[in-house]
Amino acid sequence: MKKFVLIPDSFKGTMTPVEICRIMDEEIRKIYPDADIVSIPVADGGEGSVDAFLSACGGKKIELTVKGPYLEEMTGFYGVLDNGTAVIEMAACAGLPLVENNKNPLKTSTYGVGQLILHAAESGCKKIIVGLGGSCTNDAGTGAAAACGVRFYNEEGKEFIPTGGTLSEIRKIDVSGFAPELKDVEIITMCDIDNPLYGPFGAAHVFGPQKGADEKMVLILDEGLRDISELIKTQLGKDISVIPGSGAAGGMGGGMVAFFDSKLQMGIETVLDTVNFNDVAKDADMIFTGEGKIDTQSIRGKVVIGVARRAKSLGVPVVAVVGDIGDDIELAYEEGVSGIFSINRVAVDFKLAKKRSKSDLALTMNNLMRFIKRLNF
Repeated sequence: MKKFVLIPDSFKGTMTPVEICRIMDEEIRKIYPDADIVSIPVADGGEGSVDAFLSACGGKKIELTVKGPYLEEMTGFYGVLDNGTAVIEMAACAGLPLVENNKNPLKTSTYGVGQLILHAAESGCKKIIVGLGGSCTNDAGTGAAAACGVRFYNEEGKEFIPTGGTLSEIRKIDVSGFAPELKDVEIITMCDIDNPLYGPFGAAHVFGPQKGADEKMVLILDEGLRDISELIKTQLGKDISVIPGSGAAGGMGGGMVAFFDSKLQMGIETVLDTVNFNDVAKDADMIFTGEGKIDTQSIRGKVVIGVARRAKSLGVPVVAVVGDIGDDIELAYEEGVSGIFSINRVAVDFKLAKKRSKSDLALTMNNLMRFIKRLNF
């Protein structure tokens, strides 16, 4: 009996990892009806990450009332995997879609994310994965920290919950009230970008505009991130400004390190560790992975390369099924990818290709499996 492992990323704007796994599974079974197929839809930390982890590992979704981006009451959620690990996507209560036409990173907060983290810890979870992605905030995680007992004081000594626009007003950070339930919890933060906290390549300048910040607002946000960074350095003894990825999700990457002693880790590495990939894949005949486009950025350690590196050490061949194939991707083969195949069967604009992506993926997988079968694989 043949064994196949399916571990694709999403094709952004066209297919989710769960949909891709389903299509791949169906086409493989047409050629190998009795195949052992393991599906591991990849979560990148953004919207849909909880569902992807639950699909891959099993578990349950927990819903509770938390604060939304503007500290309004809303229903948030997180997942608890069968192994007891909690998975939180900050987009669940601090995501860009939640503010719709009311984008203002000067005023939005990550407070609800902290409530989710605290609830998971209070429920007995000893490991928590926090996915950064799709945020509408720029508060350096101070809101989440406040929800977990960290106190922030202004010049008058008044306690307040900071937002992106009030980071520069913080004069004192008091961590003595940090929730004791979190002190023995391992927190891993999924972070796939390496932007610094502030500066021209920092959170405000690079990601602020998509969150609704104009030029003036970007400068205010960037200054706030500089100020909180200095305060954390002098009062907490941690220099988060130099940590790659500290600028992720409006500085939430840096905040997770500063306030939660979290480790920032590439999303694919987190997924592979959580699903015990090495054990699952060591006896596989072939691994299918993929993403919307493989290019030079992919080589830096995105899903395809992350999977290939692990598979190479196991001696298992990896086939990447992708939307587009960029230039200069030869290094992918050195990393362990055996072959790369595009599902784009005809030369059409993306708007048209998007509509036929599912059928194109199915046809591409069917062709691949027929060819593999013909080789007496």
